[in-house]
Amino acid sequence: MSTSHQQAREALGVRLRELRQDSRVAQRRLAELAGWHESKVSKIEHGKQTPSEDDIRTWCRLVGADEHVPDLIATVRNISSAYREWRREWHAGAHRRQQTIAAQEAETTLFRVFEPFLIPGLLQTREYAAQRFRDNIAFHGTGGDVDTAVQARMDRQDVLRRGDRDRRFHMVMCEIALTIGMADDHVLVAQLERLLTLSTLPRLSLGIIPTRARHRRAPHHGFWVFDERLVLLETASAELAITQPREIAVYIKEFDWLASSAVYGAAARDLIHAAIRTLRAS
Repeated sequence: MSTSHQQAREALGVRLRELRQDSRVAQRRLAELAGWHESKVSKIEHGKQTPSEDDIRTWCRLVGADEHVPDLIATVRNISSAYREWRREWHAGAHRRQQTIAAQEAETTLFRVFEPFLIPGLLQTREYAAQRFRDNIAFHGTGGDVDTAVQARMDRQDVLRRGDRDRRFHMVMCEIALTIGMADDHVLVAQLERLLTLSTLPRLSLGIIPTRARHRRAPHHGFWVFDERLVLLETASAELAITQPREIAVYIKEFDWLASSAVYGAAARDLIHAAIRTLRAS
């Protein structure tokens, strides 16, 4: 199945191809006039390459379709927002992404969150979040203000405490997330103690998938589902925003299958207590 990002890029390519064909300009001739490599036009039209805003202006000028420029540029910007390259995001400042997500969270009534190896951001302590931000900034080599990013994440957590009775949180993680060395042991112990406290919140359903539980689905990667309108997931190089209803439905089903392998309540807290004992003994 192609992603929403790819489908949007393919649809843009179809529109540009139609404009070119209507003007009776051949692919090779358009490339020559624009000063592009001859394969660029084909890649754009087949959704293999996202055109820049300057590419759109040049394309429309050469095929006599300047009136389409504003709409096509808006389409390019939407495609770009659905695929956020981490290097650019970190250069812009890690706190900005936290603020963007906070805006999405403010509009959400049902959160479905799955994280195989990490404590979800809304449940993180300040120290755990700081270590994750430092590691990510180092990996992408961008530099950044860790303290500002951490504060932005802490501010996001207000959504857990707001008085909206209709807002619910269903968060699932794998047992390995409780002990994997994504943070120093003393930081992780404090994080787990906070999880114990948060697990009693009436609007939070916290599930943990035991390592030896029957896994109906392999935990490929983490993802966040905001109501039934948006899915965010992370790759090594970028964050993807999925908005197509058919794809969102797949992730909701994936979440339900993963959640069915989790334990909750006292059983989940038993796993957290066991992880704390393991960390303190190491």
